[in-house]
Amino acid sequence: RLSGAEVVACARGPEKCAAAAAAGAHHIIDSATEDIRTAVKALGGADAVYDPVGGAQFEAAFGATKPGGRILVIGFASGDVPQIKANHLLVKNISLHGFNWGAYRTLDADALMASLTELMAWYAGGRLTPPIGEVLPFDRAAEGLDRIRNRQAKGKIVVALR
Repeated sequence: RLSGAEVVACARGPEKCAAAAAAGAHHIIDSATEDIRTAVKALGGADAVYDPVGGAQFEAAFGATKPGGRILVIGFASGDVPQIKANHLLVKNISLHGFNWGAYRTLDADALMASLTELMAWYAGGRLTPPIGEVLPFDRAAEGLDRIRNRQAKGKIVVALR
């Protein structure tokens, strides 16, 4: 949760929406039954968007972003990479930032290591509490990947190496 931010979470289905609410989101949009753009605009629009999904969800969030807003693109879980119209960025003065965290292995390995070290310290200190949906033994790792691929995962799936 960001200090001072009003968080709008988009999830698909009642269970995932409930998980977003439990994590502290102020507003929940069920993308299976609600139009993201309409719902976010009804809330006044978005100042900042964090998009791991891409596709139609990105386009809807882009359309609901306020002039001067910012969009952080971190992935394309939908499998659809949106085509961004530069004239829309210009007209609305929207800043778009792509962020591939894993690329920092070659771009800036020291920054990657420093961020991992800080994240692990936050986790060890209880500042980060990722929702663990289930823990699977290593011989069932493929089953966990299937759950993720088929959108059946509820929280993080952890594969135990021992």
